[in-house]
Amino acid sequence: MTIEPPAPFSHPVEAEFARILNFYGVPWEYEPRTFVLARDALGNVTEAFSPDFYLPDQDLYIELTTMQPNQVRHKNRKLKRLSELYPEINIKLFKRGDIRSLMLKFGVADYPDMLNNQL
Repeated sequence: MTIEPPAPFSHPVEAEFARILNFYGVPWEYEPRTFVLARDALGNVTEAFSPDFYLPDQDLYIELTTMQPNQVRHKNRKLKRLSELYPEINIKLFKRGDIRSLMLKFGVADYPDMLNNQL
């Protein structure tokens, strides 16, 4: 079964996370900012990172990933680089297990299908 996320989300887990935030009245923004992580010798951006959500009341960015634990190294590297370059930025990574727990807690029946799609 393929679950298509409603626009503007790129993954069904993002859409479900937004639904949960809305249910609890938590203000959020979707991918509001891109952080430059690396530039080449000419100053061109060679690597950047746009966290999935920003929660303004908490001044917190949220990144969601459904990658298998052995594949999360790339995301962890980006988050480490972000914290080196932007130490004032608060960010939390929700990994596959975190997302599974969240979906179970809020009774999302289709969460196994959502986790099959890589984010």
